[in-house]
This record gives sequence, C-alpha cells and structure tokens, in this order.
Amino acid sequence: MPNQRRQRKIQSPPPMDGFKPYGVRMKNMEKVILLFEEYEAIRLIDHEDLNQEEAAARMDVSRPTFTRIYKKARQTVAKALVEGKALLIEGGTYISENYWVRCGKCSKLTTAPDPVQNCPHCHSDKMKNIHQPE
Repeated sequence: MPNQRRQRKIQSPPPMDGFKPYGVRMKNMEKVILLFEEYEAIRLIDHEDLNQEEAAARMDVSRPTFTRIYKKARQTVAKALVEGKALLIEGGTYISENYWVRCGKCSKLTTAPDPVQNCPHCHSDKMKNIHQPE
C-alpha cells in the first residue's frame, strides 16, 4: 500500500493566476495546469537559487519527491511555451500558514496570517478566498 501523500509547504501563491501567449484570446486557447507546489519548486530552484536539498526541506518533502515535482513543473512550462498554450497556476496538494485572497475589483493578491475582509490596496470588500490555512 503506498504512503499517504504529504502536504507540500508553500510560502505564498504566485502574484498572477497564469500566463498566455500574446495576442491570442484566452477563450480560444488550450490550457495546461501548473500546480501550486510545482510553481513553488520553480520559484525555489530558479528564482531563489536554492539546491534541491534546501528546496525540499523548505517544502517539507523528501529530495526524490522534490525532484519529481520540479521535473513535472519544467515539463508543464515547456509544453505551454513550445505548444503555445495558456499556463494556469492552481490546485495541488499543499499547505500554507497564511490566508490567500484576491481582490475582485483590482485583482491584487494579498497574503495574511488572519482573514482579510477588505482589499488593502483599493479597500474593496469583493475578496475571493484562494487558500485558508487548516
């Protein structure tokens, strides 16, 4: 029987929901999904310049598990770039210590240790919950 999948620690969500090729309407595009933990793997390795051992420790997973997450993330990004598909960042098996909310008016992302009722940028009350800690 396989081990139960561990929740992967994510520091914060990406500042955007995804990317799409320039000049093509989103409704006409095929989409690929990059999971939050895959985004986090790319962020830790390629943006923060950590090695895989350090990145695995930050996400609270084994190094082999981290390697699989990172490999799948690279393949997903490559597919979007090479095949001209939209890249949506969502879902996965993850935990975070903060609440993640996006404003429905200005689209800004906010992370906070406590629930947020109003946007700190435009003061709107149209907040969409993306993640809440368990």
